[in-house]
Amino acid sequence: MNHDELAALEASIAEITEIASGFGLDFYPMRYEICPSDIIYTFGAYGMPTRFSHWSFGKNFHKMKSQYDFGLSKIYELVINSNPCYAFLLDGNSLIQNKLIVAHVLAHCDFFKNNARFSATNRDMVESMSATAERIAGYAVNYGTDEVERFIDAVLAIQEHIDPSLIRPPGISDKSTQYDKRLRQARQEATAAKPPGPYDELWALDTLSEQAAETGNSELSFPPEPEKDIVWFIQQYSPGLEDWQRDIMTMLRDEMLYFWPQMETKIMNEGWASYWHQRIVRELDLTPEETIEYAKLNSSVVQPSRQSLNPYYLGLKIFEDIEKRWDRDKMFEVRELDSDISFIRSYLTKELVTDLDLYVFEKKGPEWKITDKAWENVRDQLVLARVNGGFPYLVVQDGDYGRRGELYIQHRYEGIELDLKYLERTLPHLYRLWSRTVHLETVVEEKQALFSYDGGKVQRKFL
Repeated sequence: MNHDELAALEASIAEITEIASGFGLDFYPMRYEICPSDIIYTFGAYGMPTRFSHWSFGKNFHKMKSQYDFGLSKIYELVINSNPCYAFLLDGNSLIQNKLIVAHVLAHCDFFKNNARFSATNRDMVESMSATAERIAGYAVNYGTDEVERFIDAVLAIQEHIDPSLIRPPGISDKSTQYDKRLRQARQEATAAKPPGPYDELWALDTLSEQAAETGNSELSFPPEPEKDIVWFIQQYSPGLEDWQRDIMTMLRDEMLYFWPQMETKIMNEGWASYWHQRIVRELDLTPEETIEYAKLNSSVVQPSRQSLNPYYLGLKIFEDIEKRWDRDKMFEVRELDSDISFIRSYLTKELVTDLDLYVFEKKGPEWKITDKAWENVRDQLVLARVNGGFPYLVVQDGDYGRRGELYIQHRYEGIELDLKYLERTLPHLYRLWSRTVHLETVVEEKQALFSYDGGKVQRKFL
C-alpha cells in the first residue's frame, strides 16, 4: 500500500468512525493493522495474535491458507475483543473492501463492549495469552516439548466443558471452599487417633465417603453437587497432576472462558455487524465503481447458504425485523441483553421462518431430506443447537466413584446421542488428566450405557 492509498484509508476510517458514533455505536479505541495473508491466516488459525505453540494450530493454518491460495475462501479481516480493540486488515484489500470492513469491525467492537455475555471477559487477553505462551514454552524446556504437547492434547480434548455462567450461586470458589473445609474436618477425624502420615488425604476421602453413605447426606459427597466445570474440577482435584500441569489447565481454562461469549453470540454478533456496515456504507459518497464492488462483496457476506446456516444472514434479518416491529432503541436493548438462544427464541417469528425458507432436515439413508417445516420446531431446533455452545452437557457426578478415587461423569441427555467414536477417543485423554479409571454415563439407542477406561481399552456396558 503506497502513501496515497494509506492516506485515503486513514481518511475513510475517520469518516466511518464519525458516522458510527453518530448512530450511537459505543466502542473501544480502535487500532488497525494491515497484514499480509501469512500473518492474517496465522492469527486466524491461532485465534489470537499471540498464543501458545501447538500442532493443531499449524493444521488449521495449513487448511485455511490452502483454501486462500486456491481461491476457495478469503479472510478480509480479524477483530480482537480487547481494550483497545485490534482489527487486522488483509494487505491487498481494495479501498471499498476496507471501508466495509472498518464499518463491520466497529459494530463488532460495540457488541464486545456492551453485550452482557462479554461483561466478565479479560480485556487484556492479548497480553495474557502472550504470558501464557512464554510460561508454556518454559515448561517445554523443563519437561520436554513432546510431554507438554501430549498434556495439552488431553486438556484441549475437554476444553469446552467449563462453566461460563455469569451468575451461579454458590460460586465455584465457594463450592471449592465448602468442600475443602469438609475435607480438612474429615482429615482431622481420620488422623485424630494416630500420628500424621503421607496418606492422610486418602483416609480423609474415605472418611467423607463413609459419612455420606451412613447419613445419606449429599453435602458430604464429592463433589457436593454435580459439577459442570469439568476442567476446573480436574485441575483442582486430580490426584495425578503436577503443579506445572495444573498451571497449564488454569491458563487454558481462562482462554476458553475468553472465547466462550463469542460462541454464545455468533449469530447476534455477525448480524449486528452486518446491519451496521450496511447502514454506515449508505452514508458514504461512493463512486459508481465502488458501489458495484461493494454490492458484490456485501451480497457474498449476507447471502443465504444452501448447505448450512449463514449467521450473518440470519442475524441481519432478525435485527431488521426487530427494527421494523419496534424501533432502533429496541435493537440496542437486544444487543445488550441477549445471547443467541434468547435472541432466536424471542425474535425468530413465523413470518421470518417462512420468508427465509428455514426447515429441519435429516439424513435418511444415503440422502438428506426435509423432515419438518413447522416454524416452532424450526425455531426450537435452532435454539437446541445453541445450548451450551452446541457441546454436550456433561457433569462430574462423583470424583470418588466406588471409593476408589475414580471419576464418574454423566451426560445430561436431551435427545441427541454422543458421537461414540469421539467419546472413545476422548476417554483416554480424561484418564491421562485424572490418572485413574474414568467412567461416562450416557444414552445409546434409548438405553442407559456406561463407558469406562482404565488405561487399557474402553469398556461399554448397558445399565
